[in-house]
Amino acid sequence: MHRLQLHYTLGSETQDAQVRNPLIDMLRSVDQHGSISAAARSMGLSYRHVWGELKRWEQTLGHELLVWEKGQRAVLSVFGAKLMWAERQAQARLAPQIEALRAELERSFAQAFDDSVQVVTLYASHDDALSALREQALQSAQALHLDVRFMGSLDAIRALNEGRCEMAGFHTLVDTPAQSLTRRSYKPLLQPGQHKIIGFARRYQGLMLASGNPLGLFTLQDVVAKKARFANRALGSGTRVLLDELLGKLHLKGSALVGYDSAESSHAAVAQRVASGDCDAGIGLESAARAAGLDFVPLAQERYHLVCLKSTLQRPATQALLACLQSPAWQQALARVPGHAPADCGQVLSLKQMLPWWEYKEPKA
Repeated sequence: MHRLQLHYTLGSETQDAQVRNPLIDMLRSVDQHGSISAAARSMGLSYRHVWGELKRWEQTLGHELLVWEKGQRAVLSVFGAKLMWAERQAQARLAPQIEALRAELERSFAQAFDDSVQVVTLYASHDDALSALREQALQSAQALHLDVRFMGSLDAIRALNEGRCEMAGFHTLVDTPAQSLTRRSYKPLLQPGQHKIIGFARRYQGLMLASGNPLGLFTLQDVVAKKARFANRALGSGTRVLLDELLGKLHLKGSALVGYDSAESSHAAVAQRVASGDCDAGIGLESAARAAGLDFVPLAQERYHLVCLKSTLQRPATQALLACLQSPAWQQALARVPGHAPADCGQVLSLKQMLPWWEYKEPKA
């Protein structure tokens, strides 16, 4: 068993949050260019260095990494290809956690180097738009750091109520009925007068499918009828609640889906399972499907909400976030995220106004 060590660097450039490894970078470059010399040139390294590193890694790992014959294109060995596949799988599954780890590190350094910086800790159901918002906030007039930690919607609201974050993100169907699984899940966690909704976005969730939709899946009924292998989200996630809500409307049980009991931690992880051929369909966001080169069939439109305690609304950090959300620059950026559109961005809304779950009876005369 080979042990891993993680490292990070400090810099001013904005890049995707990734845990990089020089060996994987070398293998990717050789696979792309077909030779060690071309790979070395593309990476700005010497042939001797790349050759030596590959040989060192072969000795360390005990497996051949490349196969080639004189005059032929260099190709990855079976082990080298599996190593690349394993790294892609890990990156897709861990992307939300890696992003959260980077946010935590940046939050600490921001506090250390700049006393004037504003920081908002946000626990939220995963959405690519939040990663985009995090970058937009850094460029706002008032430097704002979003400490984003992705988790299930229910867990995010619980964290808000326990004081572990200042804001939470969750999502509900646009036409959520008063009597629904969504109501039973969220209503005990939210209290009118204590919590305030902040408008964020409308988005679509649906079926992630292999390119070309080879099985002809357009509805959940199709997935059930054709016994398609299905990738689900974890218990406690808003998407799991959404799926159960949709199944209930169709009078279907979860057990009708092959793979209903699977539990993926993010939309990207679901997309990766479909892209790898491990599953035929999964539930998730259009943005995650498009990023993985998959087809997408919308099943439901949702509102993605931010929620905070009323007592935190006037804090400078909260006001800075509201200003960022209301800015034209952010709303234009949000509209570019596949399957997303602005919806009351940065507007403070009441629970009673947004969610049809509270009924107040008029006192008797």
